[in-house]
Amino acid sequence: MIKKLALASIISLTTIISNSQVSDKYEVYALKYTDGQNIPATQMAAGANPKDSLRVCNMFWLLRGENGRNILVDAGYIDSSKTVNKNYVRPDIVLKRINLNPSDITDIILTHPHYDHISGITLFPNAKVWMNTDDFNYFVGEAWQENGFARGFQKNDVRNIIEVNLQGRLKLVKGDNIEIIPGIKVFTGSKHTFENIYLLVNSNSEANKIVIASDAIWFYYNYKNLLPATLCMDPKAYVEAMKRMGTMVKDPDLIIPGHDDLVFTKFPQVSEWIVKIGNKSAHDK
Repeated sequence: MIKKLALASIISLTTIISNSQVSDKYEVYALKYTDGQNIPATQMAAGANPKDSLRVCNMFWLLRGENGRNILVDAGYIDSSKTVNKNYVRPDIVLKRINLNPSDITDIILTHPHYDHISGITLFPNAKVWMNTDDFNYFVGEAWQENGFARGFQKNDVRNIIEVNLQGRLKLVKGDNIEIIPGIKVFTGSKHTFENIYLLVNSNSEANKIVIASDAIWFYYNYKNLLPATLCMDPKAYVEAMKRMGTMVKDPDLIIPGHDDLVFTKFPQVSEWIVKIGNKSAHDK
């Protein structure tokens, strides 16, 4: 009887360990909701060569966990009336291309509250929303004061995030290098907004770490040339954050910028406007 109990305990412990080993792994996808268009590099990178150009798009990211979680990193926007690029598909419609409905989204990790990253949260009414505490406080408070910095912010997004908080779905995170969900760490310091975050996904993996920089790096061009974005509160801090991200992964292509259409040619396409991050496409070897 004692041997049977001991064996059962070993099996149970093995199961727990096995489950913990797989629960922090994610498949990572980039999804764009406006198609790419060419712009001068000087619009996006301070100090860029005036002869250089970039191809800009809007995107968000999906983390599909072996733990059953479907996590969005940012949520895009809904009102496309002010966008220059008219080739737009609403973020929840893009998700349907890989058979995900709004109700399937368990979490949204907001990297920062610029409208093109936060406005779409209302599309996913069941999701827990994660946000940096200091970025939240600045967004709903000081940004709108006399000397505040509200560029890229929209008042209706303030109302929406406060409503999410009132519903009990907002999870505020304070600090740097914090594992908020198994296998997902968030970092601060780039000062694109007051305290925007970037993510290290599969943070416990030796071979499959991926940095989702979001707007902590706008383009591969910013990273390659160590040029800050033209929209940030501290250009020096922005560059230092890019250097730090470079120490987190071996392949710089796995530092995923927030608006670079090159992402959608560097990685294998799984559906229209959707690529899987990790394994390079054959033509990019």
